[in-house]
Amino acid sequence: MTDSTIPTARLGDDGPEVGVQGLGCMGMSFAYGPTDTDASRATLERALELGVTLYDTADAYGAGENERFLAPFFGAHREEVVVATKFALSIPPDEPTRRIIRNDAPYIREAVEASLRRLDLDVIDLYYMHRRDVNVPIEETVGVMADLVREGKVKHLGLSEVTGEELRAAQAVHPIAAVQSEWSLFSRDIEAGVVPAARELGVALVPYSPLGRGFLTGSFADADQDLTRDDFRRQQPRFTGDNAAANAALLAPVRTVAEAHGATLGQIALAWVQQRARVHGLPVIPIPGTRKPTRVEENTGAARIVLTEDELSLLEPIAEKVAGDRYADMTFTSAGRE
Repeated sequence: MTDSTIPTARLGDDGPEVGVQGLGCMGMSFAYGPTDTDASRATLERALELGVTLYDTADAYGAGENERFLAPFFGAHREEVVVATKFALSIPPDEPTRRIIRNDAPYIREAVEASLRRLDLDVIDLYYMHRRDVNVPIEETVGVMADLVREGKVKHLGLSEVTGEELRAAQAVHPIAAVQSEWSLFSRDIEAGVVPAARELGVALVPYSPLGRGFLTGSFADADQDLTRDDFRRQQPRFTGDNAAANAALLAPVRTVAEAHGATLGQIALAWVQQRARVHGLPVIPIPGTRKPTRVEENTGAARIVLTEDELSLLEPIAEKVAGDRYADMTFTSAGRE
């Protein structure tokens, strides 16, 4: 395994330069079953050694526990890392498994102060609206976020799961550095409206779940049978029952390409996402999540794989054949509002 660092890309026209692959940190303390704190800390350090500088979390991941877990690492490497966190998913104290989407000004101000405390930071590098509350004009939400920039609490703004038109409306209020949405061989709905808008406006795309939450790596074939009862993926329609069986068959061309490169399935899935930058003409910084140093080594290795036009053509039909939505309720995604 080479220790060559990955290339860099810029988040938006005026945003920070980061490694062309970031690290999704949610699973280190939330959603994907049992965790290993020591392995997760080693993963953070190894990622930085390999040139990963964008670290992604959110206040809703473990009700703030993910931010608290990451704080010592960020403090030790403050000048080397770009910290991204999010607001919008409010957790009622008496219903810890419920999420309420809030984009109103009082909540945003409460959320940013709480995140700053948990992260033990003076300023957040990239602050995302995690989900869109359609009852609050996006111009109003971004206006409050812009105030946080002027007040020195936040450096750059991001949006997650917005439509192309919502992105344009937001950009008219304040520059947006990044849009985060699911984008992978299995999920390509953002290519219709969001990607063209981002390219037009000079906004970077930050794909989450670029490995299809692990399904594209072949690490599990049926969530009900292969994953623990507390694993979030058991709630996602495409990973269980007949859908899972149908989708597992779609990995055949990924295996073919992987064998040609002497690579893993996950590396080919990531290489495909990374090459969306060239295909669509905009910065693309995927944030695959992992809790193992060996996996972050594998993932960053994908940044050095270049797929041929024939290989891209072989992978092209996969998404349209996927069975099941990426969430049981798609109304809070950009695809649910396009």
